[in-house]
Amino acid sequence: MPNWGGGAKCGACEKTVYHAEEIQCNGRSFHKSCFLCMACRKALDSTTVAAHESEIYCKTCYGRKYGPKGVGFGQGAGCLSTDTGDHLGLNLQQGSPKPARPSTPTNASKFAKKMVDVDKCPRCGKSVYAAEKIMGGGKPWHKSCFRCAICGKSLESTNVTDKDGELYCKVCYAKNFGPKGIGFGGLTQVEKKECE
Repeated sequence: MPNWGGGAKCGACEKTVYHAEEIQCNGRSFHKSCFLCMACRKALDSTTVAAHESEIYCKTCYGRKYGPKGVGFGQGAGCLSTDTGDHLGLNLQQGSPKPARPSTPTNASKFAKKMVDVDKCPRCGKSVYAAEKIMGGGKPWHKSCFRCAICGKSLESTNVTDKDGELYCKVCYAKNFGPKGIGFGGLTQVEKKECE
């Protein structure tokens, strides 16, 4: 039947939408005031709308209702959300309830494996993460633990030496492990006579 004297029907209120107030989404027309999320009623625009068949949602509600579920699928990077969307009228329990998860995973995820394989600092024994890692003697160290084992001086790549898994500054290494005798950093002949 032809639509005489008006525009298309609004996808939300079914009233006539005139061209001046029309917003089109997914092949349907809406009034600007009716272009709202079906769950939380937040006003939408072309950057925040997510359409599913004949329904329109904000991206947050769409993700809660139709997005992936489980650990690691939160609202943002590094986020774990426990929001089920019940207060928005979203029924996320579709189909039969899932059986309880076993207490020990049979196939560990990449995330779980990465958490187990974190390097340990040889000095303090605690986990060393990438942001605080300094390599020395072929091992990862915390920045605060990257010090001479004898004098405690903070080390750098230019003054670090290692022996038997421990780090030393070049001065302490030479005094304790270097060659001994005149001109080699040990006691001089004069100092030896004074000690006798």
